Amino acid sequence: MKTLPGIETEAAARPAGPILRVVVVNGSPSRPSKTMGLVSVILDTLRGMLPIETSQIDVYRLGPAFTGTIEREQVPADVAAQLRLAEEADLLIAAVPVYRGSYPGMFKHFFDLVDQYALVNKPVLLAATGGGDHHALVLEHALRPLFAFFQALTIPVAVFASAGDFDGTTLLNPRVYGRIEVALTDVVDLLRARATGPG
Repeated sequence: MKTLPGIETEAAARPAGPILRVVVVNGSPSRPSKTMGLVSVILDTLRGMLPIETSQIDVYRLGPAFTGTIEREQVPADVAAQLRLAEEADLLIAAVPVYRGSYPGMFKHFFDLVDQYALVNKPVLLAATGGGDHHALVLEHALRPLFAFFQALTIPVAVFASAGDFDGTTLLNPRVYGRIEVALTDVVDLLRARATGPG
């Protein structure tokens, strides 16, 4: 599989059977980052439930062809391929650090270019990191309304971790681990059905 700029793809050892295609849209400009530390735990937990194939789109690494694009019709082929990757996922993980009470502008710009109807009924797991617990409201007041516009199926339990939950970029807080377990266990049957569905 060809790896496109701004996308990392992983095909881990996994049991035979239907594969859930998981795409992470990473809104963090930092590398490594606490945001992706959180996502790593989410993916490891999900990997213990279902066979998955993961791809990662780092919106801050998509380059000037992405940042300079205003309309979907104007996007070059490589950016269009990255948008389609997100649109065709079985499960989308939207992961952001909180800036000024909301998600970063580059993350929003990516979804400004996503087709309006491409995410209808698509499961989306919301994940965010911030300096303190007061930033957790971004999940309900910013991220969930964004995906409601797309008529996506946002997973009921969203996941937030604050700076104090990490050692560097390694998540330590067992309560966050527990929330991740709850979030995924609640929808594992739905995700399994997505993996066995057509396409």
